[in-house]
Amino acid sequence: MRFEELLDQVGGFGPFQLWNVALLALPRVLLPMHFLLPIFLAAVPAHRCALPGAPANLSPQDAWLEAHLPREPDGTLSSCLYFTHSQALPNTTFWGAGQSPGQLEGEPSTAPCPQGWDYDRSEFSSTIATEWNLVCEQKGLNKATSTFFFAGVLVGAVAFGYLSDRFGRRRLLLVAYVGSLGLGLASAASVSYIMFAITRTLTGAALAGFTIIVMPLVGVMLLALVGYLIRDWRWLLLAVTLPCAPGILSLRWVPESARWLLTQGRVEEAHRYLLRCARLNGRPVGEDGLSQEALNKVATQERVVQRPSYLDLFRTPRLRHISLCCMVVWFGVNFSYYGLSLDVSGLGLNVYQTQLLFGAVELPSKLLVYLLVRHAGRRLTQAGTLLGTALALGVSLLVTSETGAWRTALAVIGKGFSEAAFTTAYLFTSELYPTVLRQTGMGLTSLVGRLGGSLAPLAALLDGIWLSLPKLAYGGIALLAACTALLLPETRQAQLPETIQDVERRSAPPRLQEEEMPMKQVQD
Repeated sequence: MRFEELLDQVGGFGPFQLWNVALLALPRVLLPMHFLLPIFLAAVPAHRCALPGAPANLSPQDAWLEAHLPREPDGTLSSCLYFTHSQALPNTTFWGAGQSPGQLEGEPSTAPCPQGWDYDRSEFSSTIATEWNLVCEQKGLNKATSTFFFAGVLVGAVAFGYLSDRFGRRRLLLVAYVGSLGLGLASAASVSYIMFAITRTLTGAALAGFTIIVMPLVGVMLLALVGYLIRDWRWLLLAVTLPCAPGILSLRWVPESARWLLTQGRVEEAHRYLLRCARLNGRPVGEDGLSQEALNKVATQERVVQRPSYLDLFRTPRLRHISLCCMVVWFGVNFSYYGLSLDVSGLGLNVYQTQLLFGAVELPSKLLVYLLVRHAGRRLTQAGTLLGTALALGVSLLVTSETGAWRTALAVIGKGFSEAAFTTAYLFTSELYPTVLRQTGMGLTSLVGRLGGSLAPLAALLDGIWLSLPKLAYGGIALLAACTALLLPETRQAQLPETIQDVERRSAPPRLQEEEMPMKQVQD
């Protein structure tokens, strides 16, 4: 008897499993809130040099500011430089970072802000950027906090995967809850940037202990509401961390994995768990139905099964082809998704309205995926949604800043397509790998995807080279991933492969399938 047969005997997926899903729903809400928290946590409000003797309540058009602050090429007052000597003419033009003071005769001398910055606090009372002046020359440190967090998630996913096999899922879920709660509180109490960066990285590692699934709609939209109500970064961080406390209490009713208990030889505990499962599912079985002898046989089979490694995904030609293509697709999906999700500036709306729109568009995106995968197939849906993301990013480069409505519409469309690509990736990848390697394949591709997510915030710094370069990078990688998805085999209406041999026989790339067809006809 196999373990899957035991599950069928106790009722399969029924009320008992639904109860466990409800108990474990909290992490599904917490994850997107933490993953997208930098939208509010690390927001950079409008700022200018703090100058001694500045009058109160200055407006950007004030003549006093124009006499003390140079202008950027786009006509706005500089946020990072000031005139070393105030200018008599209020419309003196700043020549840009590429030219040093004194290059042109009569050009006024400028210097970096000597006494910090004054921030516009109408939208945010406090962020980490205003707390530690992570602007201008230090803006890279602001973006790096997101990268540190995602790097923590990447490392944590590997660590939790190994430790859960050794110590059990329930214990590691407790570690994830306690770690997320403690480290989240420590992050909110940070007294320096270094302390915040370290605790935020470790928080990412702790959150990786929760099951990572497609970003749920509830968490993304809830973040917009929480961010709107709480404008101080410390209290905001507390608000999204404290729900871990009831999560810890809920673990009292969460059982350990029966399969893991059997692999550890704890047959008695597994027996009690399965009897309880059967009773709640309305499928009571007697002692003979789940005999000790039957469970011991299943336990023996589970222990002798060799655990696959990532190397097994590259041992055969077609499996290697699938793995390499899926790695590119997942990198592109995550890179473009987080690139779009974390950049909510310059859209003509405030950050709260933009985040609410980004959350709301996820529902029609999922409905679109449901229809497309059934009619167009997985491969075309994956490639098409990634292509839609790339096109939305590309067209937005051609739209001027004055047409705010168009920029907002393109950003929302791009976000919708990127969410659809994210949803499709989970379904498509799981159907490409055989049963014996499915979890391993999903683990590897998710790992590469997290790498893409960790690099997305840093790509935003490319705007220092060219303002449009970040969007070009996000769109270019999405386009590459779309083309790569076309190299994968279609899985719609195909029987899921059970073994590696099934993959080698049935999952050839489209061109190879066409080449093999005449050969098969000759053999027939």
